[in-house]
Amino acid sequence: MSARESGGGNSNFTVEGNQNLAEEEGSNPAPSATSSGDDTESSLSILTAPSEAPPPEPVFGMMTVSGRMQEMEDAVSVQTNLCRPEINRGLPVHFFGVYDGHGGSHVANLCREMMHLILEQELMSVDNTQEGAHGGEPGGKEIENKEGWTRALKRCFQRMDEVVLNSCLCRNDWRQCSCRGIMEVEMTGTTAVVAIITTDHIVVANCGDSRGVLCREGTAIPLSFDHKPDRSDELARIKSSGGRVIIMNGARVEGMLGMSRAIGDRYLKPFITSEPEITFTKREAGDECLILASDGLWDVLPNEVACGVASGCLRRESHATTENLKSEDWKESESTGQFYPNHTTQAAALLTRLALGRQSLDNISVVVVDLQRS
Repeated sequence: MSARESGGGNSNFTVEGNQNLAEEEGSNPAPSATSSGDDTESSLSILTAPSEAPPPEPVFGMMTVSGRMQEMEDAVSVQTNLCRPEINRGLPVHFFGVYDGHGGSHVANLCREMMHLILEQELMSVDNTQEGAHGGEPGGKEIENKEGWTRALKRCFQRMDEVVLNSCLCRNDWRQCSCRGIMEVEMTGTTAVVAIITTDHIVVANCGDSRGVLCREGTAIPLSFDHKPDRSDELARIKSSGGRVIIMNGARVEGMLGMSRAIGDRYLKPFITSEPEITFTKREAGDECLILASDGLWDVLPNEVACGVASGCLRRESHATTENLKSEDWKESESTGQFYPNHTTQAAALLTRLALGRQSLDNISVVVVDLQRS
């Protein structure tokens, strides 16, 4: 199993990508054994059934930049071949997550370390044999056992939230801790946008205002929807739970938080919920790439612009080559030999630089997945 993860920390830039180097091998004829008798000759060919080639690993690139913020509060996690659950017919699922922390990096870092592990447990425990579990045909538009996927993802976010709410900055149980980190955790939280990629579907679970966008044949298709306090359904939910939305430098829950869903934020429960919204998207031949990013990107770049830039890099039709992306700020990364290992990382880098050029004031984290080679 291959796994890569990055994000968090105090470095100004984190650049990472993978390159799918698997090459298609020609089939070699199986050896044959021949036996002969005195009067007759017969030959027996021993044929070995070719094993089914494993699905290719996804090709992806990522970049995290602290930008104009002093502290890096974002975190990113990528886990290829996370597991082979029965709910996905025993085929591998790939995990991508972006977490945009607020009030500190504690909760985002916990999510980076633990959320994929919790989701793996939930997916592997889904009983796919129950009556009505198969909600779609293999390869069909509807994913199989949609209810099972939904239940696993919601349970994952709920369990992650419980871990956060019961932890202190020192990683001890807050109920047994006397350090000063307890009060800080009260006001710490994170968004979470998680994408699960299978051979035929993309499942996105979102909580907060990070975002997932699919680029399909030149069109930007949002796979998640920002949870803002002034969104009509979110406003109604907050009011029904006894909370208020106050306009103070934008719409904010109790005048404090500019999003209506998040993991953590104990001081704003129950107005803030960790329950994700989940979308299921059938993969198509025209799918170019998937972009997951924190609002440091989306606050200054429209979906359509981001998709155009990323798709252009992947098609090699863009002028965004390594040469004209170089600058003094990037030489340290270049000297490590990790400067744009593939076009997906180049796309993530260019999106990040565009956001900085448009005066993004927040941390910026971007993951680009090449769906044509994944």
